[in-house]
Amino acid sequence: MEAQPRHSFEALTSIDRKNQLMNAIKASLSSCLSETHLHLTVPGLQSHTRGKVRDIYDGGDYLVLVTTDRQSAFDRVLASIPFKGQVLNETSLWWFSKTQHIIPNSVVSSPNRNVTIAKKCVVFPVEFVDLVKNQKLPANILTPTTKDVDHDVPITPQEIVQRGLMTQADYDKASAAALKLFEYGQHVALEHGLILVDTKYEFGKGSDGAVVLIDEVHTPDSSGYWIADSYEERIRNGLEPENIDKEFLRLWFRDHCNPYEDEVLPEAPEELVSELAWRYILLYETITKSKFEIPTSQVSGYV
Repeated sequence: MEAQPRHSFEALTSIDRKNQLMNAIKASLSSCLSETHLHLTVPGLQSHTRGKVRDIYDGGDYLVLVTTDRQSAFDRVLASIPFKGQVLNETSLWWFSKTQHIIPNSVVSSPNRNVTIAKKCVVFPVEFVDLVKNQKLPANILTPTTKDVDHDVPITPQEIVQRGLMTQADYDKASAAALKLFEYGQHVALEHGLILVDTKYEFGKGSDGAVVLIDEVHTPDSSGYWIADSYEERIRNGLEPENIDKEFLRLWFRDHCNPYEDEVLPEAPEELVSELAWRYILLYETITKSKFEIPTSQVSGYV
């Protein structure tokens, strides 16, 4: 009888590495970076905008983007995940650096594991969503969306231009870049044992008129990934591809409360929070082929 292959999650990391990370994660459960208030202590920061995950500060010619450990779904914060902000920030910085040959980006510097200094841009109110289906398609699909109150809604390229959300030239530049970014991301991910399934990109216009890539790139928050070595077998057996995502935490809340209507949500189980933190780090290490640097100290709660 042939030896059975290891579970594909295990194939991406060693047991010793997982145990090391889990110990660090569990030790940091009570010291996540959940809130920041840098404008109260750092001279020159004029305002503070709180997003779902990022806190954004106006620094004059630049923006200071702090990626927190907040985990959101159902249009609200569900929990804080140890090291999540660092993972997202460092993953984006890695991809920003790797994709400059496709399109310039807004990054200026990163003075901290959770912080990116970015050029100010006029942000296009359109997200460019790339996706593939469970079965390989002849070509990737680009589906632009825009905000309608709190939710994203599909919009056609013609509507984008007609409504003045983007000029035709800017749309053509951004859409072409989105498809190239996705194709490149798929190529790199597959080399590293992953299938990049879907993602979103945001673009803005710099002071020089150039269209630039902003926000985040190919992170576990903005993208879906499958494990490559189990994909074919699972499809043959009629199973969903094995993925690395946060859906299991979202489903736990859906099963234990009404996350849209309940004023107070239950506290997420520590084992689920720890598992999600490990998955974020696993994805980072798999994509970048580098070791995640566990901080010697984690800022507690507020900055």
